[in-house]
Amino acid sequence: MTSAADGEVTRIACAGDSALIVEFPARIDPEINDRANGLARVLRQRWGAILRDLVVGYCTVTVYFDPRRVDGSWLESEIRSAARQGDEAAGAAGGVVEVPVCYGEELGPDLDDVAAFGECTPEEVIALHTGRTYRVYMVGFIPGFAYLAEVDPRIGAPRRDVPRTSVVPGSVAIAGGQTGIYPAATPGGWNIIGRTPLKPYDVQRADPLVFHTGDTVRFLSISRSDFDRAS
Repeated sequence: MTSAADGEVTRIACAGDSALIVEFPARIDPEINDRANGLARVLRQRWGAILRDLVVGYCTVTVYFDPRRVDGSWLESEIRSAARQGDEAAGAAGGVVEVPVCYGEELGPDLDDVAAFGECTPEEVIALHTGRTYRVYMVGFIPGFAYLAEVDPRIGAPRRDVPRTSVVPGSVAIAGGQTGIYPAATPGGWNIIGRTPLKPYDVQRADPLVFHTGDTVRFLSISRSDFDRAS
């Protein structure tokens, strides 16, 4: 079901028989991500009761459905209609999340490596990392892992050559233009520069997720004693 674009939608492609991927121009751009969020918002309002899930990416929306109940051709037509309305829904303000981080030492074992990449001091890495606000472009990989961009290019160190087999939950890391927080113990190759006592994903909360697409995130540097008290 691929075809020419309507408006900013460049393509709608099948992902098996139970999902459609809606593609916008392929770049990391807040306006494009706003359009994707706007489309997902409209589809939830219109057809949330019959859709299995809607997953927003940097510049895509994946629409999951039950092919026994929903005709794919009909859904594609509805998506194109919703995309036009989604432009009107784009830009709705997300929440603001402040993330306390204790940087360096055993909690941030790669801080010195990132500093070497940026030809600066660890203190300058911390200042650059906390000196920006970041957008939640998408949540995925594992539950609660938010992809945040964009990191100052001076400290945008690439993924490590050899990933760790297990990263401690709460680890704050950088990979290229992105930063993120590992919500659970998992293998990972990003550069760990600190750790937060915040839990990005907790099934005991009414909303298990701290981060949602479109949110704004700020990192705040805290002392080790503050981290220990909050953990």
